[in-house]
Amino acid sequence: MNDSIENYNPNSVAEKNGNFMGLPFNYDSANLIIFPIPWEVTVSYRAGTANGPQQILDASRQIDLFDFDHPDGWKQGIFMVEIPQEMIEKNNYYRQQAAIIIERQAQGKSLTDSPDLTPILEAINKAGEQVNHWLFTQAQAAINQGKRVAVIGGDHSSPLGYFQALANQYDDWGILHIDAHADLRNAYEEFEFSHASIMFNAIKIPQISKLVQVGVRDICHDEVQIINQSNNRIIGYYDSAIKQQLYSGKTWLDLCREIINHLPEKVYISFDIDGLDPKLCPNTGTPVPGGLELEQVYCLFRELVNSGRKIIGFDVCEVGDAEWDGNVGARTVYKLANLLDLSQK
Repeated sequence: MNDSIENYNPNSVAEKNGNFMGLPFNYDSANLIIFPIPWEVTVSYRAGTANGPQQILDASRQIDLFDFDHPDGWKQGIFMVEIPQEMIEKNNYYRQQAAIIIERQAQGKSLTDSPDLTPILEAINKAGEQVNHWLFTQAQAAINQGKRVAVIGGDHSSPLGYFQALANQYDDWGILHIDAHADLRNAYEEFEFSHASIMFNAIKIPQISKLVQVGVRDICHDEVQIINQSNNRIIGYYDSAIKQQLYSGKTWLDLCREIINHLPEKVYISFDIDGLDPKLCPNTGTPVPGGLELEQVYCLFRELVNSGRKIIGFDVCEVGDAEWDGNVGARTVYKLANLLDLSQK
């Protein structure tokens, strides 16, 4: 057994050592590597999610390690890479640049009007591409060492580079997507890597055979059309339809099993925290009334594991810059880490 585990008391006060939950692991000794992506350049409603990784890290030290689904889950070895300060600085700069473009569009004017803003747009898209490439490279290196990977955003554009790395690893996998939004917009507000375009970009990856979206309640006509014309590659479980079935007497457990039956053997979980009821994530980037309870979502994830499917990775995104949001986000990350480990045993 690893010395760091043997000498560690899971009941003691969490050490402030820079790691998630104060756990006694480093990159080499951990099996799960968490990459923080403090990026929200294209956020279109409310800023703050770039600080989500820090809020999650800070809140994680207050969480007890016993998990009812996987009591020894922490022993798998979890390590959160240091939040890249250079990325924060770039985010702050390009976020201001993006605001100029968003304001121009809000005025109903073209980006090519004087002064021409297309060079700014190109620079923002290039910066987004560089973030994706950084994550792709880091995730690929970790995977090549036999490690599992998770991502903490930032906004929901954050995990795209990891999707691309997983596509090199697996030929056929699906995404279980928890979100208030479908995120199927084509370059929303002309930003290629918009937070509202993450699933549009994901389905360009042929290895992703299925996208099952749960909790969606704010969607545009184009996105509905994409779902309806996807030949069942994309399945939408809209929040209103979920509630209607529950009100009519269908059990959530039965609905969970139905949702899971659409997914292939290997599943990635992409969790936008705004999929939850906003009382749980009031400072998220784009809150929407309605949504799921946290334990409802955990139940869905448990049934995924119980079905024998394998969780191959996950992200938690759009956690707001506030202590309560960080608390909920940290608990979600830890639960997913444990269920991922459980699904691979």
